[in-house]
Amino acid sequence: MKQKIIEKIKKYHTIIIHRHVRPDPDAVGSQSGLKELIISNFPEKRVLLAGDDDSEFTYLAGMDKIKDDDYKGALVIVCDTANLPRVDDQRYELGEFLIKIDHHPEVDVYGDLSWVDITASSTSEMICELYGVWQEDGAVLSDEASRLLYAGIVGDTGRFRHPNTTKRTFYWAGKLIEGDFSRPELYNAMYEKNIDLVRMEGYVLSQVELKPSGAAFIKLPAEILKEYKVDAGMTASIVNSFSTLKDVKAWVFFVEEEEEIRVRLRSKGPVINDLAARYNGGGHPMASGATVYSWEEAERLLEELDQICTESE
Repeated sequence: MKQKIIEKIKKYHTIIIHRHVRPDPDAVGSQSGLKELIISNFPEKRVLLAGDDDSEFTYLAGMDKIKDDDYKGALVIVCDTANLPRVDDQRYELGEFLIKIDHHPEVDVYGDLSWVDITASSTSEMICELYGVWQEDGAVLSDEASRLLYAGIVGDTGRFRHPNTTKRTFYWAGKLIEGDFSRPELYNAMYEKNIDLVRMEGYVLSQVELKPSGAAFIKLPAEILKEYKVDAGMTASIVNSFSTLKDVKAWVFFVEEEEEIRVRLRSKGPVINDLAARYNGGGHPMASGATVYSWEEAERLLEELDQICTESE
């Protein structure tokens, strides 16, 4: 499959790379890392990044302005996205050929070629594996591609703490740090918080509620976000605040936006991605996202999480 993907990349002049909405470091890292890998070896190709710009990830890459006409005769690659409604920029269908590259448990089967590897720590690790095959043809990995893919691996493994970290993950991390980029600068960009977000984290830690089952939760209505001068997207960087809380098995952040409530789910053991899928989302067994449209619906999701934690005893 990797060789087939490489052959398609070689064939097309215009390549448009998508990833999922509400991105994380792996989504942006795999998407932009793949772009850098392609243009480093085929500088004549036109490679575009699709999706909304997210201020949280400007330290990685900016997205491109893409017209409908750009998709004519183009190869489209969707990275790190298990289900089609979560593809950022739904024009992915306008291309001539579609490839899926993903490490999540498969939700939607799509693409003219589909490479799904749930044993990979991240889609960024999969792009490294793609390079591993490609280098046999003389492909090179630039310093910038190394930086981007390393960020994706670090993000999805929780700095190599999560159980998805394998021998293969460390192998590629070792290869990537041979690139000329500053890991301290990258870590600072990934994990530093401004004073408003630190105060928000203090509020979250003081208001967390823990059920007897081991399910923890916090509700962040719009007025609280406004009070602390924090937007919904910024809360992604504090979602793991409960990871060291004793007796917690899984937890959920409910973050109110204009017309919906963003749901961030995390777990130390109970599988939560099936729950996320039932509420307009998806993700990993231990880290997922979803969307609900009322606080009543949020309560129903919380009841299900409580039941999942109870049954895991």
